[in-house]
Amino acid sequence: MLEKISEKFSDIARALSGKASISEKNVEEAVEQIKLALLDADVNLRVVRRFVNATLEEAKGEKVLKAVSPGQQFTKIVYDRMVGLLGDTRQDLQLRGPDTQSVVLLLGLQGSGKTTSAAKLAFSLKNKGRRVLLAACDLQRPAAIEQLSVLGAQIGVDVYKEDSKDAVKVAKNALDKAKRELYDVLIVDTAGRLNIDEELMGELARVRDAVKPLESLLVADSMTGQAAADIAKSFDEKIGITGVILSKFDSDARGGAALSLKSVTGKPIKFIGTSERMDGLEPFYPERIAGRILGMGDVVGLVEKAQAVFDQKQTAELERKMANESLSLEDYLEQLQSMKKMGSMKGLLEMLPGLAGQIDEERIDEAGLRREEAILRSMTKKERKNHLIIGPSRRTRIAKGSGTSVAEINRLLKKFEKTRLMMKKMTKNKKYQQQMMGGGKAQ
Repeated sequence: MLEKISEKFSDIARALSGKASISEKNVEEAVEQIKLALLDADVNLRVVRRFVNATLEEAKGEKVLKAVSPGQQFTKIVYDRMVGLLGDTRQDLQLRGPDTQSVVLLLGLQGSGKTTSAAKLAFSLKNKGRRVLLAACDLQRPAAIEQLSVLGAQIGVDVYKEDSKDAVKVAKNALDKAKRELYDVLIVDTAGRLNIDEELMGELARVRDAVKPLESLLVADSMTGQAAADIAKSFDEKIGITGVILSKFDSDARGGAALSLKSVTGKPIKFIGTSERMDGLEPFYPERIAGRILGMGDVVGLVEKAQAVFDQKQTAELERKMANESLSLEDYLEQLQSMKKMGSMKGLLEMLPGLAGQIDEERIDEAGLRREEAILRSMTKKERKNHLIIGPSRRTRIAKGSGTSVAEINRLLKKFEKTRLMMKKMTKNKKYQQQMMGGGKAQ
């Protein structure tokens, strides 16, 4: 996510951060590099000009040149400008209370991820206690109705569909059902085209007028860069949108769409697609994304991911086991599974300050972790509870069952022993814990 632009901005920040003083020339050179980084990220040209001019004007003032830490002050100015570019603050989805209906209309071009985003949004709202109905009003794309039906069944959300060619009629009937059966949120999935045309806009306008949505969200493919902002502007002018869902954001290395949208359209990004899973739709926080672009990480986001996965009682029990060296392979397997729920290892590491854009993907052995999980699953529960009973014959059986080798079983067991010992030291020795967390050497 945003690897290329993060790497460039992190390099710019590092080049200035160590300087005791900087000159106007230093500032001009840094701003020129920022301009090139933004253009390379496919940010809208007018947006780049405004950003660069405003940053240069503020950074060349006494506030930076005379500051105690000029490099840090310059980075703070760039960060504040970046947050403003991304939308200043988090914009929540506007919904009425649960005693009445709120309609959310999803718009977008074909292939933008509209149907999947509809299901993800429904899943998110259902988990917040909302009773959601999905309306299959994309009657143009073959299999769109079937796709929404399958996703609805997967997440446990009802889908309204008809054998019809009239999207307006289907939308109206879906709203009637929502009112009659007390669904408090209706999400309407509409048709898209490969290009914006009058026929598409006419149908969308009629659907909009029929259901009177509280939110009209454009689903835009973040991989299309600044083109996403131009598409959003067209939809806003013809239909009127209240915000944007940026799909495929986890695959976007450049960030041109995110950095262009708010300035070009005036509409906020409300959600980003962060994985293909149904829980892979996250609120968009401008300050967090700006922090990640500048190499500051997103510690708050990382903590939220951990809190959503790790139960407090389980965490306390795990700490107790680490302290008395009773941690088992069963616990190790549970932790591997919990980590998988948080996302890819690369994505998690990039949320730590200073690591954005600096991670060597080849050194992250995701495949190795999958092999470890296969090995652990090929063990019996008794073996995972007490790894000391795993002798030569058991190791051979586990290797065959997991499609690995006895050597890999041996490596995993040695690694586990070392991990267990290290964790015991961390829980018993505060100085050792500080050293492991980067707080200096233990004496």
